[in-house]
Amino acid sequence: MVAAVAEALPVAGESLDAITVAQAFHWFDAAAALRELHRVLRPGGRLALIWNARDRSVPWIDAIWSIMDRVEKRAPWRDHEQGDDSAPRPRAGFGALHAETFRHEQSITPEGVVGRVASVSHVAVLPPAERQRVLDEVRDVLARHPDARGRPELHLPYRVDVYWCERA
Repeated sequence: MVAAVAEALPVAGESLDAITVAQAFHWFDAAAALRELHRVLRPGGRLALIWNARDRSVPWIDAIWSIMDRVEKRAPWRDHEQGDDSAPRPRAGFGALHAETFRHEQSITPEGVVGRVASVSHVAVLPPAERQRVLDEVRDVLARHPDARGRPELHLPYRVDVYWCERA
């Protein structure tokens, strides 16, 4: 195993056929990382960037993620669609940017939903009382919303945004 940062990869130039970055590109210095990814990809090699996004088309899910909006309002992964430096777009040295969207669901218990919310870094680092208030709000939505109330299993829909391009 090799540990490295995206901005300084310990591999030879033009030595990789493909690079996949899942749920992490927003943490990189985009310009420096793209220069480095370009350096290590062979001509014609592909770069893929992937994000799991919350599918808020289900009303009870939207209610829960509205709670999360207050907690995560400045989280960098929320920007991949907004056009900032973490957003994918054609860059020098890379060909056309392609995009595709996929969908999947996670089957989960109501308490699993609470655990899922609790595991989000922006919630996990809250002071204990504030964290408990957030989790209690989530439990309240699950107990009151007619599409979630009393169900032993729920389905969390996700949208997966995939972007890819080839090294010129």
